[in-house]
Amino acid sequence: MAKGKEAQVKEAPKAQDADSQDRDTQRKRFEGVVVSDKMDKTRIVSVARSVRHRFYEKIMRKSSKFAVHDETNASKEGDLVEIMSTRPLSKTKRWRLVRVVKAAQKAAEVK
Repeated sequence: MAKGKEAQVKEAPKAQDADSQDRDTQRKRFEGVVVSDKMDKTRIVSVARSVRHRFYEKIMRKSSKFAVHDETNASKEGDLVEIMSTRPLSKTKRWRLVRVVKAAQKAAEVK
């Protein structure tokens, strides 16, 4: 009986590793543009999507804004970033920054 319990204990970590990989693939991922970087470790990201109107069938462009957690303050305003859903981090933050896809071009300083 002791051998059976040991076998179950050894198999459990493998199952947890598989669950964590499945959980990452099930999470939603979006790409969007950083609209605001004024808060510490928080970015506001605008994600645009195309939607067809039910009756008129015109393709419209809709956007949503998400509060995103950026631990290292890596992204700046205008950057194209990839975000992933996560557990609630605050009242409004349900997303975290995965990577900066494309950095925004710096505007030339006018003197």
